[in-house]
Parts: sequence; C-alpha cells; structure tokens
Amino acid sequence: MDKIVSLCKRRGFVFQASEIYGGLNSCWDYGPLGVELKRNVKDAWWRAMVRDRDDVVGLDSAILQHPKVWEASGHVANFSDPLVDCTKCKKRFRADHIGVPYQNAAGVWTHPETAKPLEESEARAMLAAKRCPECGGELTPPRRFNLMFQTFLGPVVEDAARVYLRPETAQGIFTNFVNVLNSSRKKPPFGIAQIGKSFRNEITPGNFVFRTREFEQGEMEFFCPPADADKWFAYWREERFGWYGKHGVRPSRLRLRDHAKDELAHYSTACSDVEYRYPFGWGELEGIANRTDFDLKQHATFSKKDLSYFDEETKSRYVPYVIEPAAGIDRAAMTFLVDAYEETVVKDEERVVLHFHPKIAPITVAVFPLVKKEGMPEKAKEIEQELRRSFATAIEANQSIGKRYARQDEVGTPYCVTVDGQSMQDDTVTLRDRDTLAQDRVKVSDLSSAIASKIREWKRVDDGGGAA
Repeated sequence: MDKIVSLCKRRGFVFQASEIYGGLNSCWDYGPLGVELKRNVKDAWWRAMVRDRDDVVGLDSAILQHPKVWEASGHVANFSDPLVDCTKCKKRFRADHIGVPYQNAAGVWTHPETAKPLEESEARAMLAAKRCPECGGELTPPRRFNLMFQTFLGPVVEDAARVYLRPETAQGIFTNFVNVLNSSRKKPPFGIAQIGKSFRNEITPGNFVFRTREFEQGEMEFFCPPADADKWFAYWREERFGWYGKHGVRPSRLRLRDHAKDELAHYSTACSDVEYRYPFGWGELEGIANRTDFDLKQHATFSKKDLSYFDEETKSRYVPYVIEPAAGIDRAAMTFLVDAYEETVVKDEERVVLHFHPKIAPITVAVFPLVKKEGMPEKAKEIEQELRRSFATAIEANQSIGKRYARQDEVGTPYCVTVDGQSMQDDTVTLRDRDTLAQDRVKVSDLSSAIASKIREWKRVDDGGGAA
C-alpha cells in the first residue's frame, strides 16, 4: 500500500487534502489523473446500472434533507458506533474492534465478536478484564457515538435549525419514490439509481481512501413485488459481482460473502458483500441487500403519505420490497488501482505498470513524436487532436521514447502511438500495447478503429493469486 500511495501522489492520482496546512485526517483530493479515473468508474457504473437498461432511471437528490427523513430511517436513533476511551493514553477505539462488549442501540449488552446478547454481569466482567491495546491502561465503559455530521440551516444555531449531512444517498430515493413513479411512468419491478457524496463521522478511518469521512456512493434501489424479492436479490447479487471482473479486476481476488443471520440489519432478510483482497486483507467493496418494505413503510408513517403501489393488472395495492446494490465509488477506484498495480523487470530495468481496463484508464492513448524535428511534433499533435474526439489522450515529447513508454505504463495508459520518420513518408505510425508490449504498424486513417477494436477485445490476464 505504501508504494501505491506514493505513486498516487507522485503521478497525480490522489493528494492529501489541505496538505500545505499539514493535511486533514482522512480527507483526500483527487488530482488530474485521479479525477479522470474516478469519473471513468462512475461512468462505467452508470452505464451498467442505468444507460444499458430500460428498467432503471436516475436521480440526484439533495445532500441536505428534512431532519424527519433521518428519524424515519432510524439514523438519528441507531446510526452509531460503540466507543471506549483509554484513561491513560487518551486514545479512542471502537469497542467491537478491540474485543470489548457494548450496548447496542436497544440497550442490550452485545458480544463484540458474535454480536449475540450478553447478561450484564457477564459483559461487565469482560469489560473489566480488557485493557488498552496501545498502553495497557484502563478503558472507560462503552458509549454510543452517532456517525452523522450535523449542521444548522439558516443564520441561527438552534435545535429547530439542526440538519444532517446525509450518511447515504438511499433515503433521497425512497422519499422520491412516488415522484419518480408518476413522472417516469415506470412500474415495479424498476429501479432508481444515483451517484453522490455521503458523509460519516467515522471513528477509525484509514487504509488510504478505503474508509473516509467524505465519500462518494453509487446506490440503486430496485422496487419489486414482495413475492419476487428473492429472485431479484439473487439476480443483483450475481450482476454486481460480475461487474468488477468485466472491468478488469482479477476474479481470484474477489469473493461474495453472505451475511449470517445475526449480522443482518433488523429490516433485512438477506445481504451479500462483494469483497476484495487488499494488501491489508479482505474488505467490503459493495453490499447487496434485501431491505424488504421497511424504508417505504417508515417514510409513509412519518410523512403520513401513501407510498404504496396499485397494480392495475391484479387490482391490488402493495408496498414494494427493495433490493439495494450499494457501492463505494472511492473504494471501487482504489480497487481498480490496487488490482492493476504490477512491478516487473524489462531489460534489467524495474517497471511499474497499472493494468487498467481501457475503459477505466485515465488516459486511453498517448501520442509521441520520436524527435522534436522534421515535422514530427506537428504530425503528432494533429493525430492527438483527431484521437481526442473518441478517446482520452495525452501527448509527450520530452526524454527518450523508452522513458515516455515507462511513464505511461506507470499511469496505466493502455496504448501509445509513435510518430517517426516513416510516418512522414507513408502516413503510418507505431501502435504499442501496454500489456503485451506488441508494436504494430497502423495507417493513421485506421488508427481510431484499430484502438477501438483493441478495447473491445481487451482481457485481463488473471495471475491466479489471491482468493483464500
């Protein structure tokens, strides 16, 4: 991870936020290449979830919602972590992360590993036996800490003006269910998708952009008849797992993990996580859950609005069940980058390559004039401008051609085009493949179609390493 973090800063993928002021913990800025990578991830997600389908539509709901939204969803009462403090070194920990029993949102003492209920006497005995993992000091009793950021709407700081930065994008979809249903003329089964920023006051953020307090999500709520929920859950479970492999992540480093019954949220009947084997271990990449009819019923109760659906064919009314695939866009971008990273040796020189899928890579094709004379820079610029119509491009003229190839390999550019002396005579160029290192002579007039063909045929070679 240290090498990847260093590469991200050096090549302009990710910078520490407010770095000139010492940085702000767990906050990151995406640089010129990082913002293109993240945009490509979002575009690929949107294509798969909305553009390429006729049963999902898009939405962009507000970050600030009415406070009642978060009361109805349960976030005000239940969206919290159990915390303990060390009385000696003053460090703070999540109770369940260091094996300390805690009280859940209902006030029931809970085992930190199994999440099963404990008698209070048993929990107190376990708590007394635990010491700080950093210094061995005494720990305070666990207390709940709400993860939502709060702010105030308007000029007066008072309880009536309190609002929250959304901790997820899903609730804006549920509150707009009827609006979208009526305006889009869709009917269940259909989905509503959106990409947007969410905010959680995480106690233990870390592992680069894996867990941060400000992050971007891609969420879709798929509304269906209750009787069809299991079928659609199975469908979206497989669909979302396959999406990562289709976009270049090695299947051997992915797995689907079904939640045990004691892991499930009280309103959920099933949940599966797409997990990836990061350098720091297996971590959740995306969750697919059957949320039942909980959210729509909660918002109907709190808003006193009818959020049911009347089926004209069966002449019956019901509250749809919801299947939710929820992905972290930042985690996905990080996963594509980590999975693409390879160190190799070519001609006795160390070579770092990012094997991005061409549709994910920040730059699709780079164009080089072999030398800065004989009309080659002008020819290269002309070709780059033409390719820019269809692909993300870059142009480089400095240093040796080998060093330019190496720089583009390091940022994951799948194809490089070199303009040389022969190009000035017969209007052909060299098209180099990042992964195979093959170099083909291609007519300039055929260049765009040749690159497009390579993108269609691209496949990631799985090294077979990873899955436990």
